[in-house]
Amino acid sequence: MKEEKALREKINLLERELETLTERIEEMNVPLKEIEDLKLELKGLKLFLGRIYPKFKNEFPEIMKKIYKR
Repeated sequence: MKEEKALREKINLLERELETLTERIEEMNVPLKEIEDLKLELKGLKLFLGRIYPKFKNEFPEIMKKIYKR
């Protein structure tokens, strides 16, 4: 009996922990989705600027190298 009760308590605790983890993961998915959307928008802007300003295609990688060095 005591073993069953202890086992049930452990199972209940694990279930609550899983619920908490699931909630946290769902909370984190919202900002991740927004970041993915921003990445797509930036990609579109780069394509647009590359078509309008051909120099942009050559200069952009150099600009990014300078930014990442800091």
